[in-house]
Amino acid sequence: MNQNRAPEIDTDKIKKIIIPVILLIVIIVFVVKSSITIKAGEAGVLFQTFSSGVKIDKTYNEGFHIIAPWNKMVVYTTRQQQVLETMEVLSSNGLGITVEISTWFKLEREEIPLLHKEKGRTYVENIVKPAIRSATRSVVGRYTPEEIYSSKRDVIQTEVFEETKIILAKQYVQTIEVLVRDITLPPTIKSAIENKLKQEQESLEYVFKLQKEQKEAQRIKIAAEGKAEANKILNASLTPNILKEKGIEATLELAKSPNSKVVVIGNQDGMPLILGNE
Repeated sequence: MNQNRAPEIDTDKIKKIIIPVILLIVIIVFVVKSSITIKAGEAGVLFQTFSSGVKIDKTYNEGFHIIAPWNKMVVYTTRQQQVLETMEVLSSNGLGITVEISTWFKLEREEIPLLHKEKGRTYVENIVKPAIRSATRSVVGRYTPEEIYSSKRDVIQTEVFEETKIILAKQYVQTIEVLVRDITLPPTIKSAIENKLKQEQESLEYVFKLQKEQKEAQRIKIAAEGKAEANKILNASLTPNILKEKGIEATLELAKSPNSKVVVIGNQDGMPLILGNE
């Protein structure tokens, strides 16, 4: 009897072990490839590898989803995003101005599949930023450096927002707000504008003082004319009889004083005289 003979391999037993293991691996791979969780503030776009490509009629919402393992789910953020751009632009007279602009935007949820199909994941670099730059250059180019520096900043901000909104609306992006954070003029231009504004302010102050003095002179003139007219009326009303009556009234008041000895006599005009001592 040959004791060195190799033991026989039970192939049936091995098959019974290997096949379930393989099936388990396949199931795990299938589940891993087929299941996807879309987080809060996100939305998904399904790419069907063996079908029509991007599924443009459905946006997948937050939560757990099962897809075919050969398909792919592309996830986009639906939260508000911000882009900060600093750029050199030209004013209406050709002078270079540095503008810093913040733009808040978000994707139109129902149009994300079209955005993915037509624009791709690089939409911020390829669409949003160029739209902001184009709108900013267009708006700033309408104004002089003096207007931009002194009074038109809010107007520029509103106009950039409106133009950016129009451009991005065609690209499936919603513009929420645009903020002009900073405008930097060349130092020589800024200094010249500040000097001009200072001179204008001083001129306005001088005009104000002059108008104030003119109004005060007019007030004094009107008061003097009124007083003169009153005196004129008063003088016209003071007849000799009225003067005598006033004199008598004053004499009677003086006669009531306990500190005087009064002797009343008539003068040549018929008016009383008062004589007294302390």
